[in-house]
Amino acid sequence: MTNPVIAIGLDAGEPSVIEKWMSQGYLPNLNRLREQGIYGRLDNFRDANVETAWTTFATGCSPWTTGCWVHMGFREGTYETQSLTSYDYQKCPPFYALGENYRVAAFDVPQVRLTDKINGVQVAAWGAHSPQVPSGSMPESILPELVEQYGTHPTLHKDYATCLDLKKTLALEEKFKQGTARRAAICQDLLQRENWDLFLTVFNDPHSAGHLFWQLSQPEHPLYEALKPRVSHDPLLEVYQAMDNAIGEILSKAPDNAHIVIFSAHGMGPATVDLPSFVFLPEFLYRFSFPGKWALTHGNPSEPLPPLTTKMNWNWWERHVWGTKYDPNPIRRFLRCQTPSRIFRVIEPWLESTQKSDLMSPFQFQRLKRQGKVDFIPWNPAQWYQPVWHSMKAFALPSFAEGYIRINLKGREPQGIVEPSEYDAICEELCEKLHALKDARTGIPMVHKIVRTRKDPMERNPKLSPADLIVVWQDEYATDTMDSPDYGRFGPLPPYRAGSHRHEGFILACGSGIEAGSSLSEGHVLDLAPTILELMGAPIPEHLEGKPLSLLKSEAVVDGART
Repeated sequence: MTNPVIAIGLDAGEPSVIEKWMSQGYLPNLNRLREQGIYGRLDNFRDANVETAWTTFATGCSPWTTGCWVHMGFREGTYETQSLTSYDYQKCPPFYALGENYRVAAFDVPQVRLTDKINGVQVAAWGAHSPQVPSGSMPESILPELVEQYGTHPTLHKDYATCLDLKKTLALEEKFKQGTARRAAICQDLLQRENWDLFLTVFNDPHSAGHLFWQLSQPEHPLYEALKPRVSHDPLLEVYQAMDNAIGEILSKAPDNAHIVIFSAHGMGPATVDLPSFVFLPEFLYRFSFPGKWALTHGNPSEPLPPLTTKMNWNWWERHVWGTKYDPNPIRRFLRCQTPSRIFRVIEPWLESTQKSDLMSPFQFQRLKRQGKVDFIPWNPAQWYQPVWHSMKAFALPSFAEGYIRINLKGREPQGIVEPSEYDAICEELCEKLHALKDARTGIPMVHKIVRTRKDPMERNPKLSPADLIVVWQDEYATDTMDSPDYGRFGPLPPYRAGSHRHEGFILACGSGIEAGSSLSEGHVLDLAPTILELMGAPIPEHLEGKPLSLLKSEAVVDGART
């Protein structure tokens, strides 16, 4: 007889924080499970873990197989971008699409589409962070039934705030807790409806709260000392504690013979990718393409750095960034930066129409989006450079994660200016200049590594990233100012989010055959799918790229020794 599996994901649950809070007694349910079972960290792709983490988990395949890299896509043969939905799961279906032989309940797994290949209950986009799929269920009646009885998640598509706006940020804390309690109630209900072979849900709380509260919780964040005195508690800890309590409630309804698997597919730390990818990289490529010019956030490396920004005039991040736009007219500069918001909204169309500009403002893009003329996120500054991509040697594709550089290649792009024979030289030159970038406050190198995605510049494999170069930033310090020996200073700027992702996740498992207090020496997020299938006694498809983790007694490591 096989054991059922109860799998609970913690979206962007950071292992170092969970380990610390378990040891300090703040997460008693997770700590109890840790004492009863096996624990280990899981690696993920450092250059592709942010936007791909849940597709990697659900398919058991890497981005090189699925072709799923980013959710802000580039339209080949144009200079246009678009917002993408989730992976289509045609070639690589969800690993738990097991047909008629297994009963599966999958509640609110991020970025996974509904499919008739799953025998059981599916609910999509009830409360997941950035679900990338529409809300719905199979059977269709299940979601309306659950919403009527337990309510919606109060932060679905509404879990964002600028991290320096503490009033709006902290207002989300209670909503996260309310959503956590509702998830617990729904999962208990579903667990008791029948004996599932697999029950799977994912908490959105670590992801959403990590983006918002890291600077109010973790001392390694540069803004911690300035902002922590403004709050009376640790909001991130309280959200994690609410989740820990909810996990205990859910598992109180689990069958006695169930294997329990708690996991995360990636983690969280101080926001080290936002400003570099959103602003600094597109501006760096602008200055690279147009020597002697700058567009945004130009600073003087010879001047002393001001203190870190802890408050914005208008708590309107994109306006603050747009306010750094170079303008030879001092009146326009003043109006762009200092005008109160209610007046700025009136004069902004006139203000931008009085000057011929290389860039298009986020407010212009927002108007085009309302008119249905564009389909992307207007606030991302990399998008503002789109009007001049055709005349740049290389440009930054909008991204929420690593930096993505597209070479403006002749014969591939509509108005390409880089000859294919010059492709390698341009890539090498960019890599050299990128590796010379330093954080202006600490002097540490900004770039951890750069990934070349193509050997042949004209390769059109749709599974490849649309970027020619993927810039993996350092994750030691949340940079607000960057210096280049070639192009001067970038910044300082206020942060957009407090936390951004790290490549490590974790697994915690207990149940029959799993040694209490044991540890895994290594593992990868790709291993989660085959591990869960093995615990279920289900067949493991050949296309899965991971392997089952060694969870059982005969293969586990206990106190550092293999038994």
